Amino acid sequence: MTTTPDQLFAYLDGLGIVHPTISHPPLFTVEQSQTLRGQVPGGHTKNLFLRDKKQAVYLVVAEEDAEIDLKSLHRVLGASGRFSFGSPDLLRELLGVAPGSVTAFGAINDKEGRVTVVLDAALMEHTVINAHPLVNTMTTSLGREDLVKFLESTGHPPRIERVTGLTPEPG
Repeated sequence: MTTTPDQLFAYLDGLGIVHPTISHPPLFTVEQSQTLRGQVPGGHTKNLFLRDKKQAVYLVVAEEDAEIDLKSLHRVLGASGRFSFGSPDLLRELLGVAPGSVTAFGAINDKEGRVTVVLDAALMEHTVINAHPLVNTMTTSLGREDLVKFLESTGHPPRIERVTGLTPEPG
């Protein structure tokens, strides 16, 4: 059974993590979420749900406007071959969310620890990070250290790597 936003908030409360949240119309793209700027300070995320050639699964969380070269990213992360996007079914199975609601908070649903969470170093320069709390009709803000604390508590100690500004792979 997947976690609801209210269950997520209770979990965060149990960790002592402050998590102000606002409700808004469904947001499916970074462009749509940019309409919230000015209302919600801090770093806003985009999330890439990826798998490599050996079916290892990665959730890469970066700033909303980050340019990530998927052809080079596998080398930085030590993955087996180039990445492809994970299917909607795999996304629902592992993170318990639908496409358009991908979030680091989904780690709470990956009880087997199959997903490697990677936080972009540039994102982690923000004091406050904003993400969907398992649905795309809300945005939750929390401190960057609290995001790490949350992920560690779910058995997903994040890798903090620079995933933006990579040199594109030739060809």
